[in-house]
Amino acid sequence: MTYRNPTPTVDIIIELLDQPHRPIILIERKNPPYGWALPGGFIDYGETVETAAIREAMEEINLEVELVEQFYVYSDPNRDPRQHTLSIVFIATAKGEPTALDDAKTVRIFQLWEIPSKLCFDHDKILKDYCYYRNYGIRPRL
Repeated sequence: MTYRNPTPTVDIIIELLDQPHRPIILIERKNPPYGWALPGGFIDYGETVETAAIREAMEEINLEVELVEQFYVYSDPNRDPRQHTLSIVFIATAKGEPTALDDAKTVRIFQLWEIPSKLCFDHDKILKDYCYYRNYGIRPRL
C-alpha cells in the first residue's frame, strides 16, 4: 500500500520591533502561486520546525528572527493549490530592513490595517486569526 501524507511547511508572522505599531513583513512570490504571502516554506528532512522557520526567514527576507511562539497549525487540504500541505505558523520578531531573496520577488512592510485582502494560500485566514489574537488575546479555536 502506498501512503500519501501532507507535506509539512512553516509560515512566519514577523513583527518588526524597530518600527512603530509593530508592522509585519509580507513577500510577493516569485513563483506560482503568485501574490502576497507570509515568509515561509517547506521543512527539510531532518530539520526541526523551529530551524526551518529561522532558515526560511533568512532565505526569503535576509533577516534573523527570534521565534516568540508557535501560533497555530493550518491543515486544510485545499490551503495550497500545488499539493496537500500543513503549516506550523510562528510569531517571530526581527529588527532591520528586509531584503527580497530566494522565492521572494519583492518584500514589503505592512501595518495590520493595510494588509492586502487577497493573499496566497490561506494566509488571509492566518492573518485574520492573528489580528484577532493581537486585539483580543484569543487564539483560533478547533
